[in-house]
Amino acid sequence: MSHYVDGFVIAIPKKNLKAYKKMAQLACKIWKEYGALNYYECVGDDINVPWGVSFPKRYKLKPSETIIFAFIVYKSKADRNKINKKIMKDPRMQMDESKMPFDMKQFSSGGFKTLVSSAKK
Repeated sequence: MSHYVDGFVIAIPKKNLKAYKKMAQLACKIWKEYGALNYYECVGDDINVPWGVSFPKRYKLKPSETIIFAFIVYKSKADRNKINKKIMKDPRMQMDESKMPFDMKQFSSGGFKTLVSSAKK
């Protein structure tokens, strides 16, 4: 059985990184409590690369914005579905969208089957 991954890319104002980090730390704690294997929230560092379409170009970033690249690893898609169902009912996840440190229109996500991995099963 291969692992299953939820992936996220978010354009975010740099001035909101502190608030986002606080939110992400809580999310990490909650996902791990419910059984996620790994949880990563990464902030853009070297995103103006000379190959492909860079994140700034793809997301039409302003100089005051950066990218969050995040992913959560689960045992399987079924496990992910079970975990996410519980998380959506957790009162700690009930957030006022108007107080989010980013615009939900700048949020992309999806579920992914593992194609290649060095992780142990």
